[in-house]
Amino acid sequence: MIIEVLKVVLFGIVEGITEWLPVSSTGHMILLNELVSLNVNQDFWNLFEVVIQLGAIMAVVILFWNQLWPFSLNEKFGIKQDTFIMWIKIAIACVPAVLVKLKFGDMIQEQFYNDWTIALALIVFGIGFIIIENRNQKITPKVKGIPQITYKAAFVIGLFQSIAVIFPGTSRSGATILGAILIGFSRSLAVEFSFFLAIPAMVGGSLLEILDFGLKFTGTELFFLCVGMITAFVTSMLVIRILIGYIKTHTFKIFGWYRIILGIIVLINIWL
Repeated sequence: MIIEVLKVVLFGIVEGITEWLPVSSTGHMILLNELVSLNVNQDFWNLFEVVIQLGAIMAVVILFWNQLWPFSLNEKFGIKQDTFIMWIKIAIACVPAVLVKLKFGDMIQEQFYNDWTIALALIVFGIGFIIIENRNQKITPKVKGIPQITYKAAFVIGLFQSIAVIFPGTSRSGATILGAILIGFSRSLAVEFSFFLAIPAMVGGSLLEILDFGLKFTGTELFFLCVGMITAFVTSMLVIRILIGYIKTHTFKIFGWYRIILGIIVLINIWL
């Protein structure tokens, strides 16, 4: 039992780190599960790897609460217009991924959730980060604040997010950050919008998994979920703060190289 709990903690740490860095949390979770799999049935594992994301997303909610809460609770109750409009843009950005998931979810799970897809997605998007960051050094970002994001731009970022839904190893945060930078966002804004976009994506995905699984948890399974979410939450609080500080003076090229190296290692492992 102790060994299994330590595995759960390890999965929570990996989730908390990789969910926010553009390196693919899904890819890392799948690869880690091949090395130190939990002693649980497949249905619960499918639930576990998604639902512990709720712990990670709570870190975003807490750290960015003032920017996310759309209601004013000062002397007079009201709606913060800019925040409300931001949530409309987030909803628009979620549409492509939702449609892809509902239409092709089962097929994607069967066809693309394998080491080959993960390796290729890691490498391709790693190269993409390096190329775009090299180009970006010569271009001044045009979009530097949430109010400047157009509805069209939000939808385009949503299209990039849908790529991550199809191909594990792409990274939801990586795809949305890359897409945002590509259409003129500053790095800081790309990361911030990616964080906010994760809220409905993760909450919605987790609720769907819970509905599919049902409330038939054993005591041990519920304990594993709680430990995983708490670990992911604590880790995410630290990682988000570090990432926000890092991008103020650094590019994403280091993550691009990391993805390429990891992708090559996965390919070597497949061939061996």
